[in-house]
Amino acid sequence: MQQNIIVRGAREHNLKNFDIDIPRDQFVVITGLSGSGKSSLAFDTIYAEGQRRFLESLSAYARQFLGMMERPEVDFIDGLSPVISIDQKTTNRNPRSTVGTVTEIYDFLRLLYARVGIPYSYVSGNKMEKQSADQVVASVMDMPEGSKVYCLAPVVRGRKGHYRELFEQTIKQGFLTARVDGELVELEEGLKLDRYKTHNIEVVVDRFVISPKSEKRISESIRLALEMADGNVILATKKGDDFEDRLFSQKLFDAESGIAYEDPAPNLFSFNSPYGACQTCDGLGSTYDVSWELLVPNNEQSIEDGGLRYLGAPRDVFVFKQLKAVLESINKDFETPFKKYSKEDLDLLMNGGGDHKYSVSYEFKDSNVTYKHKFEGLRKMIIDQYENSKSPKQRDKAKAYMSKITCPKCGGGRLNQEALSYKIDGYNIHDLVQMDIDGIRDTLYGIKLTERQQLIGSQVLKEIRDRLDFLLNVGLDYLNLDREAQTLSGGEAQRIRLATQIGTQLVGVLYILDEPSIGLHQRDNIKLIKSLEMLRDLGNSVLVVEHDRETIEHADFVVDMGPGAGVNGGHIVSAGTPDELAKDSMTAKFLRDEEIIELPEKYRKGNKKKITIKNARGHNLQNVDLKVPLGKFISVTGVSGSGKSSLINQTLVPILSNHFYKSKSVPLPYDTVDGLDNIDKIISIDQSPIGRTPRSNPGTYTKVFDHIRRLYAELPESKIRGYDQGRFSFNVKGGRCETCQGDGVRKIEMNFLPDVYVTCETCNGKRYNRETLEIFYKGKSISDVLKMPISESAEFFDAQPAISRILKTLTSVGLGYLTLGQSSTTLSGGEAQRIKLARELSKIGTGDTLYVMDEPTTGLHFQDVRMLVNVIQKLVDKGNTVMVIEHNLDLIKAADWIIDLGPEGGKSGGEIIAEGTPDKIAKVEKSHTGRFLKQEFERLSKAVEA
Repeated sequence: MQQNIIVRGAREHNLKNFDIDIPRDQFVVITGLSGSGKSSLAFDTIYAEGQRRFLESLSAYARQFLGMMERPEVDFIDGLSPVISIDQKTTNRNPRSTVGTVTEIYDFLRLLYARVGIPYSYVSGNKMEKQSADQVVASVMDMPEGSKVYCLAPVVRGRKGHYRELFEQTIKQGFLTARVDGELVELEEGLKLDRYKTHNIEVVVDRFVISPKSEKRISESIRLALEMADGNVILATKKGDDFEDRLFSQKLFDAESGIAYEDPAPNLFSFNSPYGACQTCDGLGSTYDVSWELLVPNNEQSIEDGGLRYLGAPRDVFVFKQLKAVLESINKDFETPFKKYSKEDLDLLMNGGGDHKYSVSYEFKDSNVTYKHKFEGLRKMIIDQYENSKSPKQRDKAKAYMSKITCPKCGGGRLNQEALSYKIDGYNIHDLVQMDIDGIRDTLYGIKLTERQQLIGSQVLKEIRDRLDFLLNVGLDYLNLDREAQTLSGGEAQRIRLATQIGTQLVGVLYILDEPSIGLHQRDNIKLIKSLEMLRDLGNSVLVVEHDRETIEHADFVVDMGPGAGVNGGHIVSAGTPDELAKDSMTAKFLRDEEIIELPEKYRKGNKKKITIKNARGHNLQNVDLKVPLGKFISVTGVSGSGKSSLINQTLVPILSNHFYKSKSVPLPYDTVDGLDNIDKIISIDQSPIGRTPRSNPGTYTKVFDHIRRLYAELPESKIRGYDQGRFSFNVKGGRCETCQGDGVRKIEMNFLPDVYVTCETCNGKRYNRETLEIFYKGKSISDVLKMPISESAEFFDAQPAISRILKTLTSVGLGYLTLGQSSTTLSGGEAQRIKLARELSKIGTGDTLYVMDEPTTGLHFQDVRMLVNVIQKLVDKGNTVMVIEHNLDLIKAADWIIDLGPEGGKSGGEIIAEGTPDKIAKVEKSHTGRFLKQEFERLSKAVEA
């Protein structure tokens, strides 16, 4: 068998037509500067070819539906195994997808509860028991005498089909009436059902009046119904047009509450099934309700100030006349600040006055008229507008004042009362999925089962425990199984998929991963590395794109790409074991500490001002008091799940956004905030895409392209021809090539082959028409500028300060290798974040700005991190405050101040365990961050001495 993955003539994107042999069945790391071609080799060449070959092996019929992948730009690749890519871009945005469902642990839990769960009545709490036919009859005879009852045999429950044969057979048996989907129908009338919809069919076996004289008839009818419906019978009494049902069963029944359950199936415990889902929230665990915090974000204001956002400032309309009457009844007026309202007053405004009528005065034909009106409350007004308005704009306005709350019916459990009534050793299924991974693992290892439960459930329990162990091994002990998949970071989602793959125990596969260490604290790094080694030891090849020092040092083989980025990259600088890397390689220099990210000469004292939040307690935060010292470079650290994002992104940032921009985001609970006037504005820079269409690019996002278009429009030739700056836009008619509509390529749809993108034959990929391309600045057309690397264009436009300032800023954050016209859909999260940072840096700042960044080192090589640290230091030197949530020690050690959360993740975290300068944190023994900082300082000290 081939010992290597042999790549010949790789030239995808910026790859420079190189050859390389990558050993199979080993742990291989591809590293290098950002933009050096790592992803182009790993994902766009090796993975793309593996996927293409797999799809090519399928039939032409299957390929028509699955589509085909383009052949990557490479001469040939040999030695490929089946390829599985575990990247960070495929997080599930479905609110029904949870950590439990993604890992399949929840599927095993459903099976466990369906097989060994013990049912209890959700009314009385009694254990449910099965009934004999005689017991069912006795229970029916206990119904009030004289009750007029339909005896129904439920023969179909929630199944699809037309059921013509069933109806014919039922008529032959002498039963002519049935209740179908809640409606009584005559079967002889030739009922037609939609075969693709689910139906409930109950045959009417008899109609009788409860009476001792009728006991024999009742007994016979009930026994017949039980026989027809597999041990179930429904006794239905009619109340107007509706039925009131009581289910009796030979299966599970509670005599005290009169509740019966059918034998459980796994779908009873599925919140995606109509049988298991809570009907109030449809299995989502949450609903939307009007939020007082969104209605009145500032309780210092009054109604007169427009503090009641939904209604705005008082006007001469009915609702304000009514509101005035309501306020007069509680001795308040429009000028009263909301902070002076009691809880009862606020409840009246929110929920109305019930049946009480208020005297509302009107001016009518020069006279004052008073009427009595009920006040329904703001909640009902807003919900009615949201549910009943036919105008999308009005519905959106109402929804802006509603926030997600835990479902009041199921308490966030997503399931109905019956499903939540099944228990194993006192735990229902929701009790387990609420626990963190560590907690549920300990619970399941210590759970007490009867001999019968152990016999039936032991194999299922083993599968669950194994999968939980895999999640623990990739550092995800703090996650809950009911955590929505859409709330996971890219790194967390990637590690979940990694744990799932380890659980499948596949052999002979090539796994390709993209920076699995993202978002992972140094403490958990070794667990991740061991998981990757476990995949390798099973008999797989593991190919990882990574910058993390520890991961590189543990690799069997390292491919170092460079030497630069973009057009200056795309070469193999060095390949071999970590010790064999070429001495002149930038990666090797950092690994050997010949190059280091230097510590600041001294820590800034700041401007002595601060922002303080008291008692932050959202998610796992333990009544935290946060003090943000201003005028410093601050790093917020802590193990994964310790509460960093909850404290900063979900408490501090929304508070400041509401204050400065009247944002409608609701912060997590806290008591008070002080010091908001100590800054001018808040800028939060995250990793969300800068644009979602191929037409968006770094030039359009940073607005530098507007300046460039304006420059071209002001050229003498443009003025002679009457061209304005719109002429140089590829998004509007006029100057763009209309054949490709400014895309530069044309899509040719193929039937059995992938869509082919061919260079536009009219403009030759230049995006503009001939006349527009005749306008030159320093010998370059507007199309040439879009294809120019940013670092080159910064020099090209050196004489244009407005343009060069933005381009030089993009270069300073390590993005000089990108082209101005590169589609934003091809950018990584880290690149998108740095483009946002560059846009903010290029603005003429006021100082006194708080910048918040979440893991800005994502995707950055050591050299790029050094550039980023320099940029941040310059930003703080201008009087700003920069706060980063970070795990990268190279950046953390360069900060002026550290706020360290922990001590662990999940319920064991949520506290500030240390704050101070990095050298002070390094001495805190209970801080995991401090422990690794201490090691980092010792390593740097040795490097300096050497």
